[in-house]
Amino acid sequence: MTFGQPETYDDRGRAPRGRGRTAVATACVVLGLGLIGGAVTGSWLVGDSAEERQRSAFAAAGDLWHNMPVDGLFPPTVEGGGAGPGGADRTWTRVAVAPDTGCAGAFDPLLGKALAPVGCERLLRATYADATGSHVTTVGLLFTEAEAPAMRSLERQFETENLARRTDLMPRPYAAKGTVAAGFGTRQRASWTVSVLTDAPVVVYAVSGWADARRVDDPQPAAEAMRDDATAASAQAGLGHEAQGLADRIERGLRRHAATATEQPS
Repeated sequence: MTFGQPETYDDRGRAPRGRGRTAVATACVVLGLGLIGGAVTGSWLVGDSAEERQRSAFAAAGDLWHNMPVDGLFPPTVEGGGAGPGGADRTWTRVAVAPDTGCAGAFDPLLGKALAPVGCERLLRATYADATGSHVTTVGLLFTEAEAPAMRSLERQFETENLARRTDLMPRPYAAKGTVAAGFGTRQRASWTVSVLTDAPVVVYAVSGWADARRVDDPQPAAEAMRDDATAASAQAGLGHEAQGLADRIERGLRRHAATATEQPS
């Protein structure tokens, strides 16, 4: 039988240097693993993950239709700095708010069919006039019944099939009696935009026209009407900018309120 070499010590009774360093290194590794494990466990316990925050924000946005006052979603006045043609400023004043409803009869048949896969929890609409009172724009928030994957699927369909640019898929305006938008009907639609959100169960849209109820025979989606070389009368009048500018600002407000609703108290 053989035995390993016995441990040796120097003349002062100290262990060899290599052994001491190994012990220190081992202790550091153990300590480091403990700290990492504690951090991961702590993050899991508080649910502080990007995925969890996204789910919370998505759910909070979906609840805004009954948690947020109408003035929060559709402010009485909306400022559109740089939103007009050539970067001109715009100001929109709310002239009417539609009662919150379902979606029955709210969309042209083909648009209703395209939106059907995500369902309809609630539809909120408001109509605004520009500072001159010559243009009117209806902006809508369709709160869906869908989860995030279904919203992403619908967004891809709108993108790949160019659904937001088809004239047979224009949103309908909200014409309120006794206002400058009283004559804003389906034949007065001049420009429009539709945006399917993927971080909220919401479809945001806007449709614009003239306040004098003139009929429009060549409506253009906002993306086309805002081009520098657009020649249609509605584009020259800036109605594409009206629809897109107002929709963008209502959408920003929606996201801001959803983010505030999910903030953790300090």
